[in-house]
Amino acid sequence: MKFMLLIYNNPAVIEAMAEDEKARIFADVDAIMAELTESGELVGGEALAQQARTVRVREGVPAVTDGPFAEAKEQLAGFLTVDCVDIERAVEIAARWPDAKLWAMEVRPVMTPDAGAEM
Repeated sequence: MKFMLLIYNNPAVIEAMAEDEKARIFADVDAIMAELTESGELVGGEALAQQARTVRVREGVPAVTDGPFAEAKEQLAGFLTVDCVDIERAVEIAARWPDAKLWAMEVRPVMTPDAGAEM
């Protein structure tokens, strides 16, 4: 079953971290990625740029604003797609991700055309 793991963090906090702390976080990410690659559970993933535009169409008129959600300090920073046995395993992977310890990880089943949301 495929699950999307959404990574949330606060770019300002990361920017203010000491270099050794950042290096430790990235080393943890590298270790998890190597494990998921070895196990065959990693489908893919990417980091996302901080720049974003939010588009809302009301009464047929698009309104475009810079940035994700202006009031939020936490931002969607990236994602992983994993293919694992069940949601419990996906949650286990998300719980090991460094951002989960400081901010949040969201786990969502991926919808499939023939079966809807996998669980």
